[in-house]
Amino acid sequence: MSQYYRPKRSRNLYAPGATDPFKVSRSKVELFIDCPRCFYVDRRLGVGRPPGFPFNLNSAVDELLKREFDQYRSQGEPHPLITQNGIDAIPHQIDQLDEWRRNFTGIRHHHDATNLLIFGAIDDLWINSNDEFIVVDYKATSKKEAIDQLNDTWHRSYKRQMEIYQWLLARNGYSVSSTGYFVYCNGQAERDSFKNTLHFDINVIPYDGSHDWVEATIMDLFHCLESDAIPESGNDCDYCGYRTAAADVIQSG
Repeated sequence: MSQYYRPKRSRNLYAPGATDPFKVSRSKVELFIDCPRCFYVDRRLGVGRPPGFPFNLNSAVDELLKREFDQYRSQGEPHPLITQNGIDAIPHQIDQLDEWRRNFTGIRHHHDATNLLIFGAIDDLWINSNDEFIVVDYKATSKKEAIDQLNDTWHRSYKRQMEIYQWLLARNGYSVSSTGYFVYCNGQAERDSFKNTLHFDINVIPYDGSHDWVEATIMDLFHCLESDAIPESGNDCDYCGYRTAAADVIQSG
């Protein structure tokens, strides 16, 4: 059997005019922003991009942070990272949190104008003294430089991720703070030895988000799904570039 990647045909394909709500995850919204053509080929034609390698260490950090913050949540007390950064918040105790954290379920909103069911799985929720929900996202990496701000171009996708969560909470009727936080764990690779332990520098980075763009993006995404024309590629999409270059070489050969 060939060991080459064989794309799985998606079962969750959009059919124009369908009456059942069509599920669109937060990550698929980001895919549409990144490249409308890749999104269309995925959701209309059934061939997704090749999957990346799983970030198992990052997932482990996420899971451990959730357990740690849950301990303080059950006690109704702020985590030391909250206190150290002077944040007016405690981890929020809400029955739906386990469901909202679950992949393929998350927090959902049925968008009436398009009949799309938008959803996304959050990492954590805090609440401040004004009873506003605070979206919190965990990130893990390992870089030599300190990570105390999100100013790289590719960080924009992180910010949109938080803004969609804020939008979803607001559409579910909750009061949401425009300020969310990234709990950013940076692995220390400069230590003398491993000794079965990874050490991290952790920064809590505030971000003042705006989800004003979400509605218009969902409408654009919907029109893309409804169209029978394959849209143009996104700017500098490596996947589209590869497909085009490979097709040219194959045809010329």
